[in-house]
Amino acid sequence: MDAFASDRISTPDWANLGFFLVCPFCVGGAAAADVLTKVSVDLELAGKKAIVTGASRGIGKAVAAALLAEGVSVVIGARGEEALRAAADELRSTGGSVTAVTVDTGDDASVRDFVSRASDVLGGVDILVNSAARPSGQVTPAKVVDVQGEAFWEDVNVKVLGYLRMIREVAPAMKATGWGRIVNVDGLGARMTGSVVTSMRNAAVAALTKNAADELGASGINVVAVSPGVVRTEATESVMSARAAEQGVSVEAIEAKLGSVYAIGRIVTAREVAMVVTFLASPLSVAISGDVIACGGGVKGAIYY
Repeated sequence: MDAFASDRISTPDWANLGFFLVCPFCVGGAAAADVLTKVSVDLELAGKKAIVTGASRGIGKAVAAALLAEGVSVVIGARGEEALRAAADELRSTGGSVTAVTVDTGDDASVRDFVSRASDVLGGVDILVNSAARPSGQVTPAKVVDVQGEAFWEDVNVKVLGYLRMIREVAPAMKATGWGRIVNVDGLGARMTGSVVTSMRNAAVAALTKNAADELGASGINVVAVSPGVVRTEATESVMSARAAEQGVSVEAIEAKLGSVYAIGRIVTAREVAMVVTFLASPLSVAISGDVIACGGGVKGAIYY
């Protein structure tokens, strides 16, 4: 900190602080001004137009809030009209343009209508964040031999095919403008066992993401996925309380156990995941496409490269 304790920098606010990059290729006789370049943290999102599904709660709602804070106009979608409108009212109270439109991502016609209405409201679509899915991790998952086809297909239809439906509907408009960002909310279940349905649906989202990125990249559209693990949302307290009662331990013990598998020693929040999504939705993320970005606080022990 002593190196920065001067009148050159008077605030700890990172949004104003910026940072300095030293170019390793600037050698021999380069002026100091050419070597040190100040870069401000501006995600260049102001004025963009976004659709966020699964936005009545959890990660989707947090993503909508983060995008609104960056000056993005947002249409939020979910199946439950009452919860969706309540979320829109809450988001709107903090400022920004947010519109609620109901959608069932498990239905082709519903998705077509949703994207059409959202496009009319926004005047186009620059960003799609796919976050609509059946909740996972709230009940004990079925064993492989107990998984029923109906439950599996319902899960895959809403998340995997739902993401595909949304991408299919927004891609033409993004191609026409030559720019777009698509972020799929996936999950670390793709990388570990414990729930066969969760593993399969998340692995499928990763495959969808890479295929879409390769096909759409030449049109200026980046497609990525984020994979959180256990995330603190509105439902977390009740889920942990139920699990604590079932096991005869305290809620604090349950939370400590959940957090112990992550390098940061706790579970991440929906807002923290939303910060990652917001960067990936920005023009600054152009170097990242087709990849799945883990954002669960660092699962201990595993190495991915």
